[in-house]
Amino acid sequence: MKLSILDQSPIPEGKTAADALKDSLELAQAGEKYGYSRFWVTEHHDMPGLACSAPEILLSYIGALTHKIRIGSGALLLPHYKPYKVAEQFNMLASLFPGRIDLGIGRAPGGSAEATTALSDEFLQQVYKMPELAEELQHFLHADFPEHNIFSKIRAVPVPQTSPVPWVLGTSAKSAKLAAERGMAYAFGQFMSDKEAAEILSIYNDNFTASKSLKAPMSLLTINAVCAETTEKAREIADSSLLWNINASIGTGGKVPSKEQAKQYFSKHGSKNSSGQLNSNFIIGNPAEVKDQLIALQQKYKTDELMILTIAHDIRDRINSYELIAREIL
Repeated sequence: MKLSILDQSPIPEGKTAADALKDSLELAQAGEKYGYSRFWVTEHHDMPGLACSAPEILLSYIGALTHKIRIGSGALLLPHYKPYKVAEQFNMLASLFPGRIDLGIGRAPGGSAEATTALSDEFLQQVYKMPELAEELQHFLHADFPEHNIFSKIRAVPVPQTSPVPWVLGTSAKSAKLAAERGMAYAFGQFMSDKEAAEILSIYNDNFTASKSLKAPMSLLTINAVCAETTEKAREIADSSLLWNINASIGTGGKVPSKEQAKQYFSKHGSKNSSGQLNSNFIIGNPAEVKDQLIALQQKYKTDELMILTIAHDIRDRINSYELIAREIL
């Protein structure tokens, strides 16, 4: 089984955004050491608990200080940008770090309505044009516009020896169909979805059309997981993430609370499962328990790869979680 890492650059309570970005580098280096296949970073805007607003810049930092792990965006929010500029940025990364770059694209705004307006004009109209944007991006990556197209005269330079691998990230049938029809790899965000992954992945596999990027369907499933030496310790660590999600769901989100803050909250407010679905896609346990659940997921959905998102207040707990999982599976 292939395992990868999704990093949202969460900012722990008591730390700064700069600290969180340094944590991202440390986590990428650890992931490379433990044998993870790829390391993706996210794009968010004006969110006080998430540090990365420019994945292409963070990737250049991480790429320069790692050696072989694949790195990519998970996701770059394409409706905000012109495909030509995105192709230039990721061709630049692919030239600097050959054979290591993934270009994951999504259609979400990544922030508030105000942030979205500040970033781009007519965002919703651009979302509706996502298939056209994705097609244009692929043409720029491969320099293969039809001869009659005005863009056939230009290149997204530098042109790397190995092009970035394009992915579509999503949680819906629409995103799965887009990836399939464009011949792109697909990442299903199980960690933020209440939809049945099997149905979505079937839509992707059944509708896949080969492209220059990909000859056969390739997919991964992204899930939340926290692993520690004991189940009790894993639950204690995960409480910070659960509280963070609860706060975000009621509009009081911010930095990732400490274990002590989470303990106080749940002591006062009761069951940790009261947030419903927030815990339904969350794997929490000791190494053997987490291993069994990950293998069961892979067998159930027959996906090529699992990508793990681990949120905790302490970067040492996050790194330890990934290390324990790697020891069991990789």
